[in-house]
Amino acid sequence: MKIIHVAGARPNFMKIAPIMKELDTYSEHDQLLVHTGQHYDANMSQVFFDDLGMRTPDIHLNIGSGSHAQQTAAVMIAFEKVCIEHKPDAVLVVGDVNSTVAASLVCAKLWIPCVHVEAGLRSRDLKMPEEINRLVTDRLADLLLTPSPDGDENLLAEGVAAEKILCVGNIMIDTLLDNCSRAQQQHPVSQWQVKPDEYAVLTLHRPSNVDDPETFGQIIAAIQELSANIPMVFPVHPRTRSKLESFALDTKLIQTPGVKIIEPLGYLPFMSLTSQAKLVLTDSGGLQEETTALGIPCITIRENTERPITVSEGTNVLTGANPQHIIAEAKQVLEGNKKKGSVPKLWDGKTAQRIVAALIRRYSTTVA
Repeated sequence: MKIIHVAGARPNFMKIAPIMKELDTYSEHDQLLVHTGQHYDANMSQVFFDDLGMRTPDIHLNIGSGSHAQQTAAVMIAFEKVCIEHKPDAVLVVGDVNSTVAASLVCAKLWIPCVHVEAGLRSRDLKMPEEINRLVTDRLADLLLTPSPDGDENLLAEGVAAEKILCVGNIMIDTLLDNCSRAQQQHPVSQWQVKPDEYAVLTLHRPSNVDDPETFGQIIAAIQELSANIPMVFPVHPRTRSKLESFALDTKLIQTPGVKIIEPLGYLPFMSLTSQAKLVLTDSGGLQEETTALGIPCITIRENTERPITVSEGTNVLTGANPQHIIAEAKQVLEGNKKKGSVPKLWDGKTAQRIVAALIRRYSTTVA
């Protein structure tokens, strides 16, 4: 069996690493790692390979930045050549970034089976580019590996054949459980002048939150108010930093004593920071899952989520960008009234084993 893995952005690396590690235990199977270069900054890309102990990509497409259409088209053109040259038995894509949908389109055109890890997630919000990527990838994929039962339900409701769907659990949790202790040991939170369980973490990057000056300003105002009650550590995404500066919001934060603005972090230091926080405020998808797995309260600054199980079973609550709602939910946590969640079924650190077993069953050419 020859498998090509496609990674384009930071969350992809976290999902592919445990799958490649598990597949490496089977010497008779070949795997290639293709890095599209969708995240091309070293702080946003290479450091994740280093932290996760992933091998150097076998192929680097060096796509770089651009509009959604430009990135998708560039990945398609470059990845088609890779597939024609290497003739994989299957291509594995993860998540919902432009590289994911681009690779799935190439596979469909070349009649190469495509496996989608983290299939079936739906926000029902077509204004999110990621939702379009999810819908198209799941429509084209040959094998859809879901993280939770709601993913199965979404796919079945959309008419996907049941035999193409398999619930394997959450691959992000494999990486989380495998690295959490090491992250905390190697990167003590004291370096950010905070103490475990006595600070909050903030991350923001979605256009709906950071592209509009009024919306972004309201969120920042809520953060400023909360920082009087708990220190706030804010690793700033490069795109978010650009918006902060262009809207003159960076000065407000710099002058707020309770807010500590830091550069983007690699996977291990970021895990150390978030895993010991009292509270996480975010618009990220992956953090909703990780905080649920760790039992840490999470306030998601979005109107919807493609991971509803983190709300129905986990520690996550949705507030939208309304500053009063953000403040109210955060104060509930600070006053000791945090939401008590549970860890969903199959979020057990063994998802990679189930994925590799499914790949071998479906695509191995070895005769028993």
